[in-house]
Amino acid sequence: MIRLETERLVIRDPLPADIDGWHRLLSDAKTMYYLPEIRTRSLGGSRRNLCAAIAESKKRNRAKYFFAIEHGATGAFVGSVGYTVTQTTTPGKLAGAGYFILPAYHGLGMTAEALGEVLRFAFEEDGVYRMGTGCLAENRASERVMQKCGFIKEAEYKSLVWHDGRLKDRVEYRLLRDEWEACRCAAPNWKSPASMK
Repeated sequence: MIRLETERLVIRDPLPADIDGWHRLLSDAKTMYYLPEIRTRSLGGSRRNLCAAIAESKKRNRAKYFFAIEHGATGAFVGSVGYTVTQTTTPGKLAGAGYFILPAYHGLGMTAEALGEVLRFAFEEDGVYRMGTGCLAENRASERVMQKCGFIKEAEYKSLVWHDGRLKDRVEYRLLRDEWEACRCAAPNWKSPASMK
């Protein structure tokens, strides 16, 4: 079982006991506004999603690393963060990151803190070479998380995604292992990319 820790958070493989928080997260209309394809409408749907995540965490050749985030001091369920490996190449794995947390924890820097630690794990321990991520251009909070964690903007696509009744723009970001290492080395007291503002 993977278990990572930051100053405020525990980031770990999901467990059956996470079902209440998992369901609150996946069924929350505000949290899932930009992720309608994975929003659940019932406890059963959330349980199936959680069971799939737990099953994936037990695979030897694992491709999906989506973790539960819990508050270190209280044990409260905060959200989910992780990545999916899309290809394995000679330099390393290529992957796509994602993250979402409950509204009660918005604006506290916890998403960037969690993603920063997941990036450290991916690049240092899991052989990831390239991490990509993106969001709708109007989702400024999500884009700010990417920027805080050192991601570099690669593209902005106009009218690419049909969402909430209209076409919207999308931005794409990347972070290569050597870019992450350079970002980390530039800050002598580095703890995670989330600490670099």
